[in-house]
Amino acid sequence: MAIMPPDLTPYDALLVVSFGGPERPEDVVPFLARVTQGRGIPPERLEQVGQHYFLFGGRSPINDQNRALIAAVSQRLRSEGSELPVYWGNRNWDPLLRETVTQMAADGITRAACFVTSAYSSYSGCRQYRENLFAAIDGVEGAPRLDRLRAYFNHPGFLEPFIDAAAAGLGEVAAGERRVAMLFVTHSIPESMNAASGVAGGVYLAQHHSVMESILTAVRERTGLDPEAELVFCSRSGPPQIPWLEPDVNDRIEQLAADGVEAVVLVPIGFVSDHMEVIYDLDTEAKATAERCGIEFRRVATPGVDPRFVDLVVELIAERAATERGETPLRTAVGSLAAADDLCQPGCCANPRVVLPTVGQASAAVEPGTAGKA
Repeated sequence: MAIMPPDLTPYDALLVVSFGGPERPEDVVPFLARVTQGRGIPPERLEQVGQHYFLFGGRSPINDQNRALIAAVSQRLRSEGSELPVYWGNRNWDPLLRETVTQMAADGITRAACFVTSAYSSYSGCRQYRENLFAAIDGVEGAPRLDRLRAYFNHPGFLEPFIDAAAAGLGEVAAGERRVAMLFVTHSIPESMNAASGVAGGVYLAQHHSVMESILTAVRERTGLDPEAELVFCSRSGPPQIPWLEPDVNDRIEQLAADGVEAVVLVPIGFVSDHMEVIYDLDTEAKATAERCGIEFRRVATPGVDPRFVDLVVELIAERAATERGETPLRTAVGSLAAADDLCQPGCCANPRVVLPTVGQASAAVEPGTAGKA
């Protein structure tokens, strides 16, 4: 029997959008200079930060992880009989979004669904990518229309791999009457950025707390264990006078060890795959902190190319395609928050410096609550 491909019209391509990272030692400082452009950071400081990358041969794992995800999604689409081409563009390093969009235009692509490898809502995790997408098509002759797919922090395809990994990690360290803490880790951002996330503010933290509670509830039901649990942060990069979300994962591990905790299980819910913030900030730095404090350390897996996460990407394309055709598809979500909307309201996740044009914004006439939670 022939496979009936899913109806993904009006889309004729998928564009995977990511942060990007260096792939050779000589790329590291130019990459960091691009990331920090306009902040006046001296080259010697960039060299210092670059040591994180040099520990791993001057190569970030993020690009290889994106290649693996793209291959898995492409195979998943083909298995359903779809020939939808998958493109890839980055904010900060090759392949850059502008170059990819130019190629898409040359290939005759007219409208693409855009999957961003950031699950949560904030300026850097959502609006900045929408600014990047607008800048990528601006002035490109024949550029396709780009529709950013909704935020997916509470989609089961994102949560279920974490639940499995967290339950397994907890089981490995929770022998006898040991005190175990489960630390849910995400990327720290300035407090002001969290306050401006979403429309009403505070959405970045609210989404993470929803994810943490969903995973923790499932882990408790599955294992019968009740670990201490809290949200902690990593990868702070701003000047000390600007408040960022705390506590830092290393500071918290030290405090827990002093309080008698005997093991920590880190669940990196802020990340879709094992990129630099995971392999350095957690696997290297936080692990060393735990070892110095004399407590056992486990870091559980990110979704990566788990089949459920791959399915999530395809489901989001099909969901948005159905919406664009005027249908009302099921919008799957787990936990205390509803599925995010497709379009963001004006002012959602505001740029802290300047107002720039974006893709994926609802009309100002859209009533509050009907769009813009993503």
